[in-house]
Amino acid sequence: MASGLIAALRDPDLRKKIFFTLTMIILYRIGSQIPTPGIDYQLVNAQLEQISKDQSSVYSLINLFSGGALLQMAIFGIGIMPYITASIIVQLLTVVIPHFEQLKKEGQSGQTKMTQYTRYLTVALALLQSAGIVAMADRGALLGGSQSLLVKDAGVFDLVVMVVVMTAGAVLVMWMGELITDRGVGNGMSLLIFAGIAAGMPAQGANILRSTTGVVFATVIVAVLVLIIGVIFIEQGQRRIPVQYAKRMVGRRQYGGSSTYLPLKVNQAGVIPVIFASSLIYVPVLITQIIQSGQSNPNMDNWWQRNVIQYLLAPSSWQYIVLFFLMIIFFSFFYTSVQYDPHEQAENMKKYGGFIPGFRPGRPTAEYLSYVLIRLLTVGSLYLALIAVLPNVALDMGLGDANAGTGGMFGGTALLILVSVALTTVKQVESQMMQRNYEGFLK
Repeated sequence: MASGLIAALRDPDLRKKIFFTLTMIILYRIGSQIPTPGIDYQLVNAQLEQISKDQSSVYSLINLFSGGALLQMAIFGIGIMPYITASIIVQLLTVVIPHFEQLKKEGQSGQTKMTQYTRYLTVALALLQSAGIVAMADRGALLGGSQSLLVKDAGVFDLVVMVVVMTAGAVLVMWMGELITDRGVGNGMSLLIFAGIAAGMPAQGANILRSTTGVVFATVIVAVLVLIIGVIFIEQGQRRIPVQYAKRMVGRRQYGGSSTYLPLKVNQAGVIPVIFASSLIYVPVLITQIIQSGQSNPNMDNWWQRNVIQYLLAPSSWQYIVLFFLMIIFFSFFYTSVQYDPHEQAENMKKYGGFIPGFRPGRPTAEYLSYVLIRLLTVGSLYLALIAVLPNVALDMGLGDANAGTGGMFGGTALLILVSVALTTVKQVESQMMQRNYEGFLK
């Protein structure tokens, strides 16, 4: 690995891209430490020391992606979450709205328009999230307390400035991510998420060591390493379906006659189902807390509070684990069905004279691809669900400590994101190095 890194740094163009990517990540982390104007930073730090940042927080997923910047009320506190949500919504709209489906088929021009729609939706979502976070900080509900986190005598103008600053921070993060994608190495949005999660791991590890014994800490590290190996094994796994292209004559030239394969990954949906499930499972809690924070008696005792919110705020309860597990499996099938169409794949193969040995082109090929995809999705969704709920099961069995943070940066969702982004980035660096080697060889 060291020799590969040295070889990458020796190439001037690739070295420039790597340094540009690191510079953007450093600027992103600096912005994640700058507090938003109008926030009582000393009071925020005092309350952060009194609470435990476990997964029961309503904004735990956003705080995880921002590397802890959300609970510190930094200018990059919202992070990349609005862009992720906007991208998912735009992709899902391609199935519902015919105009978006037509744009998807137009190629580069259509993709540019969809990217523009994603940016507009990102600004709108960032504005809504900023307003909600500032409102909860003003009412003291963000960190579970009752005291406002704003400076004294903060008026409406101060609230508007805070919302504008946090919204602008989210837009700036989106711009930085796009710059990394265009001029750097890897996917910019994924690398910013990677940086936010990785930045919080040292403090989370120190918290585990401080709250437990050395034996427990060593056990957690070993379990994390075993989990990483298992995630790499599954993420690299794929089903290779052989594809044969028939010979065809175009003018006086003969094309085709080659053999290749169609790779279908075991985890076709990636980590998106976990993000979907993690986001939606806290929506009822978020709405309830916003409503309660605006009432004179926030400590309501009703059926909804006792039987729904109580379980959604307890990641170690079996009700939460079962619901989270089923939601991940559902979104795995749903997202893959939106992204990958076996019938479209079969038609493309038929158009270019390709066929799977033993299956006729067209509908039989599509049915076979659907059969294989469902089998892979069953394994992949179960793998995602098990990895994601593993920390919650450990808490339920008394093998972990929520206050120690064993379900945060060292949780299944964080490790899935870290490993998948690292593998994708390394593959892209290797592909660029191979292109340069081939260019030198051809010269």
